[in-house]
Amino acid sequence: MTEQDLKFKIESYCKRKRNVKTKKNNIKAKGEAYENAMSYPSDVEVIYYSGESASHCRRLAKEADVVVIVAGNDYLDEGECVANESVDVTVQNEGGDRTDCLGLKEEHLRIIDAVGKVRQDAVVVLVGGSMILMDEWEDQVGAILMAYYPGMEGGKAVADVLFGKTNPGGKLPFVIPKKKEDLPEIDWDAEEFRYDYYHGYTLLNKSHVEPLYPFGYGLSYTTFTLTGMKAWRDEENLYASVIAKNTGKREGSEVVQMYVGAADSKVERPEYVLKDFQKIRLDAGEEKEVKLVCPIREMAYFDEGRNEFVAEFSIPYEVYVGTSSLREDLWVREV
Repeated sequence: MTEQDLKFKIESYCKRKRNVKTKKNNIKAKGEAYENAMSYPSDVEVIYYSGESASHCRRLAKEADVVVIVAGNDYLDEGECVANESVDVTVQNEGGDRTDCLGLKEEHLRIIDAVGKVRQDAVVVLVGGSMILMDEWEDQVGAILMAYYPGMEGGKAVADVLFGKTNPGGKLPFVIPKKKEDLPEIDWDAEEFRYDYYHGYTLLNKSHVEPLYPFGYGLSYTTFTLTGMKAWRDEENLYASVIAKNTGKREGSEVVQMYVGAADSKVERPEYVLKDFQKIRLDAGEEKEVKLVCPIREMAYFDEGRNEFVAEFSIPYEVYVGTSSLREDLWVREV
């Protein structure tokens, strides 16, 4: 991350103190969010430091009005980045799986640890294209924003989110476990490896392991409630509906998710799997009925003996509706 990139990310807000009110999620923080978007002031000083000295990071953090730590991965850490030509000096090594660590690099951990001791309101912006373990440090900072690889306009987008001009509403496309031991063991040197049927949130559900952040999780600068869930079926489909309401003070988005389970299936299955979702935008105080559907054929399993997919139309199904894959976040009805 260059100095110019970081300046663009936090341009003009360094002199304005503010807090946001959320629980744990892509953004986690304390306080009250700005209700209205603000214009960017121009009379500010942005201090960039690449983080070589932890003590200097700590000293700068004490003096700053706002602290933003940009950490994570780039194309050298993950992805396919093999150089096409030997003269391509931008590629230091071959990218691919992160075999050494699923969390942050040691140098990033040192910076977060040093700054967190003096600034519990520091914001960590994570850059990367896959899950990043954060159990070592997530409770040492005031906010966490998962920016993924935001592209050319990413700096402006991150600044707009951090300082309230844009209300975020992203949801995690993966589960973040509390520790790597909660994930399947893998031997990187093996020539052959067999993966089990369960993975991600279905594995954690089967093992009765609570994640740090569940699949499909994410909050915003407003709050939502789901009420009045209904579920029904016909010969071909499973249906669900729920009333979603924005109970906060500003417009925002929520993703209502439908999971389906088949406890009476002839074969072993996960407790439930995602089958439909809908993103909605609501003004403060607004409510809307959200309808979701899952064709029963999408719940088919593969019968190896018959060499075909088999849909079980006659068994009961469990329909779950909520805002993440966490069981406590879901309503359930049997149909």
